[in-house]
Amino acid sequence: MDEEYDVIVLGTGLKECILSGLLSVDGLKVLHMDRNDYYGGDSTSLNLNQLWKRFRGEDKPPAHLGASRDYNVDMVPKYHADFDICHDLHGLIIGEHVSHIPEEIRSYIVSHRTRTTLHFSLNKKFMMANGTLVRTLIHTDVTKYLSFKAVDGSYVFSKRKIHKVPATDMEALKSPLMGLFEKRRARNFFVYVQNYNEADPVTHQGLDLTRITTRELILKHGLSDDTVDFIGHALALHRDDRYLNEPALDTVKRMKLYAESLARFQGGSPYIYPLYGLGELPQAFARLSAVYGGTYMLNKPECKVEFDIEGKVCGVTSEGETAKCKKVVCDPSYLPSKVRKIGKVARAIAIMSHPIPNTNESHSIQIILPQKQLGRKSDMYVFCCSYTHNVAPKGKFIAFVSAEAETDNPQSELKPGIDLLGQVDELFFDMYDRYKPVNEPSLDNCFVSMSYDATTHFETTVTDVLSMYTAITGKTVDLSVDLSAASAAEEY
Repeated sequence: MDEEYDVIVLGTGLKECILSGLLSVDGLKVLHMDRNDYYGGDSTSLNLNQLWKRFRGEDKPPAHLGASRDYNVDMVPKYHADFDICHDLHGLIIGEHVSHIPEEIRSYIVSHRTRTTLHFSLNKKFMMANGTLVRTLIHTDVTKYLSFKAVDGSYVFSKRKIHKVPATDMEALKSPLMGLFEKRRARNFFVYVQNYNEADPVTHQGLDLTRITTRELILKHGLSDDTVDFIGHALALHRDDRYLNEPALDTVKRMKLYAESLARFQGGSPYIYPLYGLGELPQAFARLSAVYGGTYMLNKPECKVEFDIEGKVCGVTSEGETAKCKKVVCDPSYLPSKVRKIGKVARAIAIMSHPIPNTNESHSIQIILPQKQLGRKSDMYVFCCSYTHNVAPKGKFIAFVSAEAETDNPQSELKPGIDLLGQVDELFFDMYDRYKPVNEPSLDNCFVSMSYDATTHFETTVTDVLSMYTAITGKTVDLSVDLSAASAAEEY
């Protein structure tokens, strides 16, 4: 605490861990702190007993749900992998959930001879196989710490039914999402998107996608409203229909990413998921930061950000000591005066004894419910994982239904998604606020991340991270990487 750092990072969420890793690789002197010294809070990962205490008070969970320790249920807004580490006279004792604690952090703990909880946080989301997060993993070389498994399927809710988003030409031909003639028109549109090269005007067919809207591009191909709904929300992954009146280039790029990710492992979806769960991701970036000289101080209470007379950040105080710095990176909870509320997310958590019906017995899936299908202002998302991801006992499944809240009644608002789950053993509801920064970093040198949204993929998350990195360093991360570096992910 008596040193001066280029950057102090507060909080160990995924965004903060990625930035800590990137900045350390750049040669900056980084101190990474977390104020939490407890297991839990409003956004923790709970075993079954803790889940029951949070939502059902003093009641005890029924025995048929299995052992409490076999559950790892994510709370809103983030997923936590907490590792309880302590010492006794016989040396280091590591909690049962620790499998790959970074040696650099282990050394720190040993040298300080203290009881420590490593507290890592991120949202329960999938990763696009060719997306920005995977490219960032490869760019930073943390793929050597990780293995992935392809997600079984991606689905879309249309005309009151669940339909698999086609993953092959054969699936497209058989899909009831479109009629025969509509499939022909859609194919012509997909061929245009596939061949489109921003640097080659020949592929533009006379269309300037930076000027014409997505609606105008779609009209030129004569696609029906239902097809537009499917393309815009299940392929381009837009959260609402505002994209229709925005330049078409963004939608085309999103569709190309989906197709490239789908082809990456030739599975049933464009998504992948880390073996051993999402907690592996922040561990990998924490290790990266430590390898490049980053310093970790965990369980530091308060973590008060200090400012000089000009209003610029000058350090962070904890336990009566102040570490000096030039810049601070943090999540919204550390600087509440520099953020504003932009909405809230409603979420349901279900424990089930079966996969979601009409999903081909899939153990890991995403279902997108486009806003128009529900009469909403934004989409609803269903995420399901199972005992194959070590989040529940054998035979049990955990499903999450989430949406940008438009009412104060999550039970009613999330009903369309919950109805897709079939019989549930138990059901819990929760809500959390979303925040975005309102400060000007060039004036105070504070770089605050945006709260996680309701989507079930990481693209918006990493977009925020890369934007923050550019604002902090003035540089852009080169993501033109060799994707074969993640070839180990094919072994699922």
